[in-house]
Amino acid sequence: MALRDSRVMRYAVPIRVLLNRFAYVFLILAAFALLIMGKAEMPGIERARSATVDALAPVLDVIRRPIDAVHAVIGGFRDVVFLHSENARLRDENFRLKAWRDAAGRYEEENARLRNLLRVTGEPVTTFVSASVVGEAASSYVRTIVLNAGMRDGVEKGQAVLGADGMAGRVIDVGQRASRVLLLTDLNSRIPVQLERGGARAILAGDNTSAPRLEYLPASAQISTGDRIVTSGHGGRIPPGVSVGVVLSVGNGIVRVRPMVDLDRLDVVSVARHEAPRVAGAETAR
Repeated sequence: MALRDSRVMRYAVPIRVLLNRFAYVFLILAAFALLIMGKAEMPGIERARSATVDALAPVLDVIRRPIDAVHAVIGGFRDVVFLHSENARLRDENFRLKAWRDAAGRYEEENARLRNLLRVTGEPVTTFVSASVVGEAASSYVRTIVLNAGMRDGVEKGQAVLGADGMAGRVIDVGQRASRVLLLTDLNSRIPVQLERGGARAILAGDNTSAPRLEYLPASAQISTGDRIVTSGHGGRIPPGVSVGVVLSVGNGIVRVRPMVDLDRLDVVSVARHEAPRVAGAETAR
């Protein structure tokens, strides 16, 4: 028995060594062969490949199901964590909104009492009339445009004219079917404005350049490049808070403003029909 085992070991060891020696080369050759067979478009190979895919599809499906289940469990856990954090955020937001709601209610009551004391009649009402630019006069001395809307449409002298991004000018002449608008950059343009940050009031004065100046700005006003300029609403015909431009430069006592609206490309504009509130009895007092 021992003799037979020794004979088996004597033949098995060289065979195993030989297989180990040539296994790597065999695997490389097999890989090349599979690549060549994969590129080949022979009918037999195509059928064999299709049969292999058909045979492996159920196996892959069975293998994939546990993996999908694990992914679903992980996804569910992530959803639970997200919902927990989102719920906490919503609770905090709800608390803050309730606080704002209570504050708004108090301010509304206070506002009503103050209005009653002042006997203010009516809220500021602003409606808009859309119009097309049908003509313009741009030269070294004047910057105006003509609109195809007039008195029959409710346009009146002094009303603000708005472009897509802010104020473009104000109405200076009105006919039945057309009106003329003085642009912000015209030498004769004067618009009451204020700084959005801080509220300092000033006058935006055109000088026939592309960047009108801020005049009568308080010396104590804090202003820097990039600050937004909006209408102040003084005078009653121009609604407050309309974007006018941004500060372009500050230096040598001159503040330049770049208009928000591209005044050279006006096509369709809106005329703001603004009626400011009046104090009851003011007309009688005058």
